[in-house]
Amino acid sequence: MTSRFTELAVDCHDPERLAAFWSEVLGFAVIDRSGGKVEIGSWEPTVEEVRDRQMPPTLVFVPVPESKVVKNRLHLDVSPIDAGTEDEVTRLLGLGATRADVGQEPGESWVVMADPEGNEFCVLRTLAP
Repeated sequence: MTSRFTELAVDCHDPERLAAFWSEVLGFAVIDRSGGKVEIGSWEPTVEEVRDRQMPPTLVFVPVPESKVVKNRLHLDVSPIDAGTEDEVTRLLGLGATRADVGQEPGESWVVMADPEGNEFCVLRTLAP
């Protein structure tokens, strides 16, 4: 008996805004809107496909009343695929991300950022050819 990692839920104040931000970051599309939640993904999951093999998880943005108060215990890492890391950081800043300090050492090979609601994520080394 096994389970599949099918989605990652992100608590937030404004699911539409955060879904739009992450859709731009990842090249995802909205695949569902219901009950105030917004789900984005690189594919539209079906039960049959999920049973057949592990597929990329979707992101589900869920409205909650409370604000984020401490560093996330879980975060996303992204790797640019068609630009350098600093070029991608510049693009993400233009989308509404900010640089974040979570106590990382100076000169690390990744850049810590925060999405428009303050959720930390890292931009890793580029995978561009």
